[in-house]
Amino acid sequence: MKNTISLFDFSKKINYKNELLAGFTVAMTMIPESLSFAILAGLSPLTGLYAAFLMGLVTAVLGGRPGMVSGGAGATVVVLIALIQSHGVEYLFATVALAGILQMLVGVFKLGKFVRLIPQPVMYGFLNGLAIIIFMAQVEQFKITDPNGAVNWLQGAPLYIMGGLTALTIAVVYFFPKITKAVPASLVAIIIVFAVVLVFSIPTKTVADIAHISGDLPRFHIPQIPFSLETLQIIFPYALIMAGVGLIESLLTLSMVDEITNTKGSANKESVAQGVANMTNGFFGGMGGCAMVAQTLVNLNAGSRARLSGIIASLLILIIILFGAPVIEKIPMAALVGVMMMVAISTFQWVSIRIANKMPKSDIFVGVTVAVITVVLHNLALAVLVGVIISALVFAWDNAKRIRARKHVDEHGVKHYEIYGPLFFGSVTAFTDKFDPANDPDQVVVDFKESRIVDMSAIDALDKLSKRYKQHNKTLHLRHLSEDCIRILKNAEAVVEVNIQEDPTYKVMPEK
Repeated sequence: MKNTISLFDFSKKINYKNELLAGFTVAMTMIPESLSFAILAGLSPLTGLYAAFLMGLVTAVLGGRPGMVSGGAGATVVVLIALIQSHGVEYLFATVALAGILQMLVGVFKLGKFVRLIPQPVMYGFLNGLAIIIFMAQVEQFKITDPNGAVNWLQGAPLYIMGGLTALTIAVVYFFPKITKAVPASLVAIIIVFAVVLVFSIPTKTVADIAHISGDLPRFHIPQIPFSLETLQIIFPYALIMAGVGLIESLLTLSMVDEITNTKGSANKESVAQGVANMTNGFFGGMGGCAMVAQTLVNLNAGSRARLSGIIASLLILIIILFGAPVIEKIPMAALVGVMMMVAISTFQWVSIRIANKMPKSDIFVGVTVAVITVVLHNLALAVLVGVIISALVFAWDNAKRIRARKHVDEHGVKHYEIYGPLFFGSVTAFTDKFDPANDPDQVVVDFKESRIVDMSAIDALDKLSKRYKQHNKTLHLRHLSEDCIRILKNAEAVVEVNIQEDPTYKVMPEK
């Protein structure tokens, strides 16, 4: 059942059955997560559901990656808990709107491409940490809050029932695809467990035990806060962190979907879409969010490859808010817990463990560090930033060790230093130590045929080396500089004299 339509960028074949079923399954898994994080942040449950609806719809229509699902993600909400507690929900809405503006600017100025600088070990750590967080969040559902507000583990029959139904869900999700892939296994699992509980009148925890989810359409609402510089000083740091966390998770999810589907999404377009969606949240009472890795994987595993499933999931959430709450609230939490546990298992990059003995120790360290920070602090932005910094430092150290100098004196008594490896901040010390201005002849040539001048530290090192030779009344020549190296030297206001006879020789002198 495949057709072709041209709506937005639907100009490709779409399997409507897969899109419809995937959208329904995604909606079922988004609801409990949005509710859980809204309650965790001290917000109304509807604030979380509005975020799921608004984020999902706007990014499905405008986003840079068909198949991706966005919603009221916990990664972005967690960073705002302190603000909510200290200043209230109106400041939250203003912060979410400002974060959306910042995300739009990233897309407009085409800065989304910098996600390519995130190394593979950081991706492994990010996904592994996220998988652990998703799994542990499901384990929390095996707890119950008593009338006094104390949280305790389920015991006795309730525990066995919850565990048994969760195990049944996992079994269906695992084995059903071996029978047929025509219907998403996770959706089948939810329906089967729902039916078992209803038919046998099994007493167990349901969605209603988390919160009631009926409500009205989201309404336009300008955040009721003072429009002043003091307010901006309060919300800007939170908005900046939220925008960073949201974009990092969204763009990493985009890269993951690119890899799974073997297609190419647009990071800048997705950044703009995330920004528009969060701005919409800020003015329509949503808690904001970003791309959701777990729901995106559910969507892809259900066979979705277009935007339609995301639109269907979002509209379904709205319909549930308006009309379907009584039915959805009866869904056993065990069914949703089992589905999300299987998502966590599939999110975890098991290949990173299998190839651990073949990876450099530095990459293993980076991956583990990112995963630990993600799990312990729930701060995805910090985890990725630390991972990128460590990877960059390791790269710099490795390249600093690669610089070499081959030396010889020609028949004219000129000493040549043939440099191999990049000259940059990490290698300038090793580079400088290879020269002997006191004992070298009057004419010295430094050949950069196999090297590159990379940064200001390299220019400064050359300037100082030139001055050392000048103090001994000797001349230093730079040969075989590439065009980009010459341009760097010119930008540094150096005077470059080019001898175009035979091999070009460049003499660099400080400007007088």
